[in-house]
Amino acid sequence: MSLKHVPTAGSAPSTLRETKVAALSSSTEPQVQPRTLERCLLLLFLLSFPLMNPWIRGDGVGYYAYARAPLIEHSLDFTHDYQSANESFREARLGDSGKPKPEFLTVTGHLDNHFTVGPALLWSPFLLAAHGSVLLTREFGSSVRADGFSAPYRYAMAFGTALYGFLALLISFRLARKYVHPLWAFIATLAIWWASSLTVYMYFNPSWSHAHSAFTVALFLWYWERTRSERTPRQWLVLALITGLMLNVYYPNLMVVTVLLLEALRQYREYFRGTSESAKTGIFSLLSRQVLFGVVVCFCLLPTFISRWVVYGGPFETGYLSIRDFLWASPVFLKVLFSANHGLLSWTPVLIFSLVGLLLFARRSPLTGVPFLAAALAFYFFISIYPDWAGISSFGNRFFISLTSLFIIGLAVCLESVASRFSHPRTPLLVSAVVLGCFALWNLGMIYQWGTHLIPARGPISFSQAASNQFQVVPRRISAHLHSYFFRRGDMMQQIEQKDIEQLNKDAQP
Repeated sequence: MSLKHVPTAGSAPSTLRETKVAALSSSTEPQVQPRTLERCLLLLFLLSFPLMNPWIRGDGVGYYAYARAPLIEHSLDFTHDYQSANESFREARLGDSGKPKPEFLTVTGHLDNHFTVGPALLWSPFLLAAHGSVLLTREFGSSVRADGFSAPYRYAMAFGTALYGFLALLISFRLARKYVHPLWAFIATLAIWWASSLTVYMYFNPSWSHAHSAFTVALFLWYWERTRSERTPRQWLVLALITGLMLNVYYPNLMVVTVLLLEALRQYREYFRGTSESAKTGIFSLLSRQVLFGVVVCFCLLPTFISRWVVYGGPFETGYLSIRDFLWASPVFLKVLFSANHGLLSWTPVLIFSLVGLLLFARRSPLTGVPFLAAALAFYFFISIYPDWAGISSFGNRFFISLTSLFIIGLAVCLESVASRFSHPRTPLLVSAVVLGCFALWNLGMIYQWGTHLIPARGPISFSQAASNQFQVVPRRISAHLHSYFFRRGDMMQQIEQKDIEQLNKDAQP
């Protein structure tokens, strides 16, 4: 396959070296078709179905409760959700009698549930279909419980999460291939899919919000980039709807709206430099559209405002730490990246190349690349001042899964930039496949260690012990655990939960 760069809008070769490399590619070599690559991604997604784990635990209990309680009980009473939760989550919030502990009741008498409602909104089509199917089969004598906890509901939830994770990857691929050769966008998509934290929260912990967050951010960035040159009022409306959904899913995604802030600053600067009447008219037109955008975003946030009002007694009460308690005076910039306690780059090192690529992209295509880089930096700053920056129980730094699309674009740009230094196009393809394959295998081994508690799910780990496990323990044990995961998953999940409780008890000891 030819690796010849296909020029697109905003992505023409910008250096003599890139032009020379493009000329070196033989025109007789077959051109890879983006549709073919998309079909390959879809096929791999279909083959990954057995990895879906219909498990509701930890934070996922709170996220799922916002979908199940209104659907089944027509209220925001989460008592049954918490009573059916995994032991470590349940015991922290409920007493021995199964009733809520007083300290976990809010001023409105509801159980504390600070998790966002966005994932419930995205799950709703799948859960409604599951609920309708269960009710229908019960009319014909089925004994499946229509309680939101039985298998059809949990599998619908897990499928929905996996699908949104895949859509995040597909949208990111389509965005990346506008600026790099489709093959590099494809390889980068595969690498981030299997060599980052997304894998855990797309398949193993599907009741958490991170795959949904990756999807909504990818959709926002794709649509912003598509309409940034000239956005009609209708497109502003659509962008506002996407933004509202993105913020309903995950509050820190507000940092991604930085791309709109930079866009506005550039546009106003250009307008103020103009002296014509049309320039003044343009300012008022832009301002009115931005006001429309803000109003629609606030309207879209009604599910969040209403749920906070019901649960906490006020639309702006989140249940999270107050921003006054953030680490404003002592941000943990280096720890977020390199700490053994879920550092972004120390746990998922493939992202080093993604960050390098984002810097290159900002230089290559500043109108798009600079806002993308600014969004990544704003998100990084927010996590660096957040008191629970390590994510408590987390594989890698799970917060950054929101930036999956930026990581794919950055990695694709980095790969293509390195490839331009080779005289033969197949050499960088082979090298990239081998290197990124090693990153993926390393990541999958770390996921296995984290999931089976060979390394702690919380707190710092020993990387020397983890590396030793990768070569000495994982190869010996993984086949048996894979068999259990596919054929005796319920028993395996109970064993994992028991190990998690043992770690919590050990950490609680003085």
